[in-house]
Amino acid sequence: MAKSNDMYLSRRERQIMDIIYQLGEASVHDVLERLPDPPGYNSVRTILKILEDKKMLMHHRKGQQYIYVPTIVRDKAKRSALAHLRETFFAGSTPKVVSTLLDMSLGDLDKAELDELARMIENARKEKK
Repeated sequence: MAKSNDMYLSRRERQIMDIIYQLGEASVHDVLERLPDPPGYNSVRTILKILEDKKMLMHHRKGQQYIYVPTIVRDKAKRSALAHLRETFFAGSTPKVVSTLLDMSLGDLDKAELDELARMIENARKEKK
């Protein structure tokens, strides 16, 4: 997992990446249409350039437009974001992250989801043996 600050995304960068992941590829116009409380066109272009510099996106031309596509699969990006969150807010502790998520979700989890979590923990124990 990358330890670089390049993998850290601001709120607006995350919103833009979410849009591009949902669409598969997007132009500045596509992003602007879907952003909540969108900034100006040039601001979105600047953020897209920053995301390219962070190696999260690349672009190609389609007519007069630049079309942006993700360079890393969403699962890898999620893992990197979670690793950053774990290091920043939980002193690198996975159990603290899971505990917080469970505390936040306890009322929302049904029996099947709790059973699934228990199976995942049991599988992790078996892999450590």
